[in-house]
Amino acid sequence: MACDTSDPIIDDNDTNPQDSLGTVYFPPSNNLSWERTDPDELGWNSDALPDLYNLLEDNGSRAFIILVDGKIVIEKYFGKDLLNISDFNAASDWYWASAGKTLTAALVGIAQEQAYLDIKDPTTQYLGRGWTSMTAEQEDNITIQHQLTMTSGLDDLIFDNHSFDPSKLRFRSEPGTRWAYHNAPYTLLDTVIESAVKSSFETYFNTQLRDKIDMNGEWLWLDNDHVFFSTALSMARFGWLIANDGKWGEDQVIQNIDYINAMRTPSQNINNSYGYLWWLNGQKDYMLPGLQIVFPGSIAPEGPDDMYSGIGKNGQYLSIIPSLNMVMVRMGENPDQVSVPILFQRDIWEAMNEVLPD
Repeated sequence: MACDTSDPIIDDNDTNPQDSLGTVYFPPSNNLSWERTDPDELGWNSDALPDLYNLLEDNGSRAFIILVDGKIVIEKYFGKDLLNISDFNAASDWYWASAGKTLTAALVGIAQEQAYLDIKDPTTQYLGRGWTSMTAEQEDNITIQHQLTMTSGLDDLIFDNHSFDPSKLRFRSEPGTRWAYHNAPYTLLDTVIESAVKSSFETYFNTQLRDKIDMNGEWLWLDNDHVFFSTALSMARFGWLIANDGKWGEDQVIQNIDYINAMRTPSQNINNSYGYLWWLNGQKDYMLPGLQIVFPGSIAPEGPDDMYSGIGKNGQYLSIIPSLNMVMVRMGENPDQVSVPILFQRDIWEAMNEVLPD
């Protein structure tokens, strides 16, 4: 099954619902001054909130945030911090796991608009010859865009598909012809960015993205995975940035709206539910990590069709719902002991549908 990943599928009618609402609210740098909206003011069914909170707490959640119009409607914390010492709170950091891929996708877009790279460039241009164990011709066919869309053609079925040692990066298919969730090519985007901008990945991320929207957090290496840790409110800040087409206050942090739309629309025609490292709801079918099976229907049929999410191990969720002008964050432990954490997202939305007005 072949596809062309050179031109993402863009909906020309895709617009930010904020465009018709006038002034957009952005939180100040001090989270304590972040404005809030009572659920009752939105017509929500507050009587159903205890069931939602019980679901979250009973399934190992640590943080649950909902923003509407940029203001905090729900902010709940449960359980203990990462060290299992103190109660989890607004200042507690937690890992994003693969939800952090959305941060890297945004940073690639920033590097491209600053003319450091082009996503259609061969990856070899930035990593040098021999970053895989393939032939030079095979290696040259892989682009940054293939890394963003999980269509590099590298063999994901090796023993450790997180390793980016060249001996583990082997040819399996022509780039753009096979979708496979493969962490190693994704993680190498960090090195691509470093090579392009002539700076450390962390410094470039902090100056070009994190600090501009008053996030906290840092990247840490856990074996071969580069994992971002932050507070739940910092995750919500990033979600609100993307919900507002890369704008934060008067600063257009990500300037290329076409790239932003490419992140959150189908990036190829193999897995219709995958953009540039974002998971897309409401599509006709979807694929999951580790499987070459196309499942019919939407990832989370209980959730809004226009929702798009960063999804990470153990149920780390950053979801943006344009039709509700909403950002939803869930951090915590594995809720259902399955390797692909989409089931609990469905459970959350089943409970949320009892809360939201008809």
